[in-house]
Amino acid sequence: MQRKKVDIGYLQARKKAGEKITMLTAYDYPMAKILDEAGVETILVGDSAANVVLGYPDTVPVTLDELLVLNKAVRRAVQYAMVIGDMPFGSYNVSTEQAVTNGVRFMKEAGCDAVKLEGGGVMIERIAAMTQAGIPVVGHLGLTPQTASMIGGYRVQGNTADKATKIIADAQAIADAGAIMLVLECVPGRVAGKIAEMIPIPVIGIGAGVDCDGQVLVLHDMLGINAGFTPKFLKTYAKLHTDIGKAVKKYIQEVKSKKFPDAQHTFGIPEKEFEKLTD
Repeated sequence: MQRKKVDIGYLQARKKAGEKITMLTAYDYPMAKILDEAGVETILVGDSAANVVLGYPDTVPVTLDELLVLNKAVRRAVQYAMVIGDMPFGSYNVSTEQAVTNGVRFMKEAGCDAVKLEGGGVMIERIAAMTQAGIPVVGHLGLTPQTASMIGGYRVQGNTADKATKIIADAQAIADAGAIMLVLECVPGRVAGKIAEMIPIPVIGIGAGVDCDGQVLVLHDMLGINAGFTPKFLKTYAKLHTDIGKAVKKYIQEVKSKKFPDAQHTFGIPEKEFEKLTD
């Protein structure tokens, strides 16, 4: 069957049919192309690019302009998946007007299909305003890395009845505000499952159990590129940090021992032409 571009209707149909939705992060053209060709349905150009590919200590320092460059690269690679631009800290936090203005930049300049922002509370009115402006929005609750210091650090959220009730209320409000999807990060599985059953939009989990409507992981984490990062929710599907390291060490050894390049990897010149150079 011929593949079609993933849109909001497609995601809603998957939720209704009980079919899980796949999401991974990507930050550049070649990786995004691989994900799209493999059949990943939604690609998040995450602010996790800050520490994953740009070398920042966390997600806070990355700028709007830096993420727009990465979003453009991913957009050029993708034919079928929904591309979601992650709005960085400071690009929507000040005011509703700021949120709408910068959301438009992700849509117009980078060609994103949707944008994602973190938090409930005041962010709900910003989601509503962005939706009214024609910007599809993905919400994000639970562990919100951009403001982790305000919620007690990188730890499970919603693991008491009071805290879970707040997340549930925010999730309903985000759906009511017009969001097309919701990410739940580091939320107890039973709480996340309750939210997925309760609200009409797809719920994507990361560390939130199997009862979400879909799952997301950071690509570099699930491929084992970031050695030593082993949170409870992460499953690694490859060991590329080791494999790449071995390949580089072999390259170094072959260059120093003059095994590379060999005749197979060297361009030639006809003998008569070369002799003219030595006359």
